[in-house]
Amino acid sequence: MPETLPLSASPARVAVVIELTRGGSVERRRLRVAPGTLVRAALRSVGQSPEGSAVMIDSEPIPLDTPITRPVRLTVVPTFSGG
Repeated sequence: MPETLPLSASPARVAVVIELTRGGSVERRRLRVAPGTLVRAALRSVGQSPEGSAVMIDSEPIPLDTPITRPVRLTVVPTFSGG
């Protein structure tokens, strides 16, 4: 018998760890997003400009329009700096 959730139940969320690398330091941010949230939107939610960043999973670059469907650790490397 399938599980029935009440109408007030929250939808499932996916755990995301975003590692922001700056110089020699790494700042970690943790958040939970709705399944299907784009990497671009997750970065914006932590105040990071997605267009100025390279994003990787396990050292492999991924497109900013990749949907997040499972728990994931994203490594974010700024690709330019002001000045």
